[in-house]
Amino acid sequence: MRHGKKINHLGRTAPHRKAMLSNMACSLIEHKRINTTVAKAKALRVYVEPILTKAKEDTTHNRRIVFSYLQSKEAVTELFRTVAPKIAERNGGYTRIIKTGFRPGDAADTALIELVDFNDIYNPNEAEKKTTRRSRRSTAAPKKEAAPVVEATEAKVEETPAAETATEEKTEE
Repeated sequence: MRHGKKINHLGRTAPHRKAMLSNMACSLIEHKRINTTVAKAKALRVYVEPILTKAKEDTTHNRRIVFSYLQSKEAVTELFRTVAPKIAERNGGYTRIIKTGFRPGDAADTALIELVDFNDIYNPNEAEKKTTRRSRRSTAAPKKEAAPVVEATEAKVEETPAAETATEEKTEE
């Protein structure tokens, strides 16, 4: 039975687990995605999501709290400068875990954990912002419609005087 078992100990002592999760959180923030085992990814998600929530409000107090978890100035700077503005509208669920199969050496379940807002493939909002209907209409539609209309009117104008002169000549004879 697992009564009262709140966290996965991952087969490590408490200081080792704390250091490992801190290092993995720093790597996730700096690289935006990392490959690891499924168990470590699930433990990391529980560890890093409250940190990301703290980073949404840039205060000295929040920076110090986040630094106490991460222990890396570079990671804290990256988190507050680039990651926090992108996740500002999101109310949670900042990470995504994608299972990637089994590791060849020991057949452990592996997974890719990534920050949701930094994936261009799965994030449809970025594609909609880049291309709009207005830009397609302004470039393609007027050129195609304007060119044939102008040619057709010029051709009719040229044919009309020639036809009139031919009919005038026939009437005079």
